[in-house]
Amino acid sequence: MKTADPELMRAINRFHVMDAIRRFGPIARVEISDRTELSATTVSAITAALLDDGLIITHQLGGIRDAARGRPRVMLELNPAAAYVVGVKLAPDQITIATTNFRADVLSSLMLPIRLQRQPVSVIADLVEDGIRRCITDAGLTMDQISGVCIGLPGVVERVAGICRASPIFGENDVPFAAELTARLGGVVATIDSDVNLVTLAEHWFGQARGLDDFLVISVELGLGLGIMHNGELFRGANGLSPDLGDLMVRPPSGNGSARLASVASETSILAEARACLTGTEHEHAFRLGRGMEKVVELATTREPHIMALLEHAGEALGFAIANLITLFAPPKVILAGATLAAGDALVEPLRRTVGELLPPSLADVADIVVHHWSDDIWARGAAAMTLRDLYGAPWNTTGPAVHR
Repeated sequence: MKTADPELMRAINRFHVMDAIRRFGPIARVEISDRTELSATTVSAITAALLDDGLIITHQLGGIRDAARGRPRVMLELNPAAAYVVGVKLAPDQITIATTNFRADVLSSLMLPIRLQRQPVSVIADLVEDGIRRCITDAGLTMDQISGVCIGLPGVVERVAGICRASPIFGENDVPFAAELTARLGGVVATIDSDVNLVTLAEHWFGQARGLDDFLVISVELGLGLGIMHNGELFRGANGLSPDLGDLMVRPPSGNGSARLASVASETSILAEARACLTGTEHEHAFRLGRGMEKVVELATTREPHIMALLEHAGEALGFAIANLITLFAPPKVILAGATLAAGDALVEPLRRTVGELLPPSLADVADIVVHHWSDDIWARGAAAMTLRDLYGAPWNTTGPAVHR
């Protein structure tokens, strides 16, 4: 039987030790051993190397003593100055950027309001570069201090290749946006990922899924995103391909045939249907200014019949898809995120009702469905966390795997 690659095992063990320190620090070595199920000898060797590399730091708590030795227990935590990263979120109407330290604490952030859908890829890349450089300067750092950049955007993203196959941001397919940014940033490596994967990781690190290693995130914005956390790892397809919830097939409100979920329940479809059924100069003016969703939310609060029916259908379609996902994954929590959820109960209540009607009795009480309204800088912080997660498993000085050529 083939034995495991010892360098790979060492890298995996190192990642788990780093992640335990991030999640539970300040933490003692004996607690790391308990949480990771690694031997005390292995934990001691890894933490010693991490200390040598300057990735973690120690401090002694005088009131907490090692029972066996009667000495103050040494607690370990991440060194915030070990590395700095930048996270970026692209939305159709703005760019949000955050610079963080090694613990994902935000040092500076900024928001650039601009309609990206009207810009060519090269112009978008220029705008992102300028914003990154400004955000780094605002944090009191220089570009050569940055260890990595991650850009999140809606759509289908092939993370390993750094290619965006399709996105409402770009007017073309198969955009090599990671290479485009890396070339502009003077050697700082840029990666890209779907925005829902970034908010899934942010929920795991900072949000309602802290302590959970299995949960789903449904992003309801211009597109529909699905983030799957399983056993503490993000689920990805071939080459890191992100799943697109909008491509799932559902039965449309007419009950005839089938339709893609995005054509019924995404913000894009909701706005198109709303614009078609609403008349009047005031409504048309709101859509032309890019405030169509604000108008939909306003009319939902007054229970305008056309809008209520539209959101009811969208909620039912989402509920149909989520019921299937719960049946497949049985997650303890399903987190709904995204700007479209500002529509409130008019969208969420039919969603919950449909899930309840469709789930089998054996799964009726398995998943808790919650709505979490994220600000855009938290999504950018999730992008920074993705880069940090890569760094935790990257080769450093003494603890990482050898580079295979």
